[in-house]
Amino acid sequence: MTQLAEKQCVPCRGGIPPLTSEEIKPLAEQISNWEVVENHHLQKTFKSENFKSALDLVNRVGEIAEEQGHHPDLYLAWGKVEVKIWTHKINGLSESDFILAAKIDRAYSSAVRG
Repeated sequence: MTQLAEKQCVPCRGGIPPLTSEEIKPLAEQISNWEVVENHHLQKTFKSENFKSALDLVNRVGEIAEEQGHHPDLYLAWGKVEVKIWTHKINGLSESDFILAAKIDRAYSSAVRG
């Protein structure tokens, strides 16, 4: 798991620019299979065995989001959860988005193994 998962999200108060593509690249290399969409947001679909396990993942992601004070968009369907992350205050990506992605990956990996 990446070192990003050990960091804490920093609340964005606005007034800073979103990350540039040059700043995004090394962060994106530290998270597994997340798509960087138009340098604006991160997106990933997590597969699960059924609706209940997908719902369990949504609830775990919700717990992480509350702990971090950083909230992704979630789409729940039978056997999958789609996650989109970006920093709304700056309408783009910040380091906290990559931290949250790494924490979500860690939670998913634990659930799959557990």
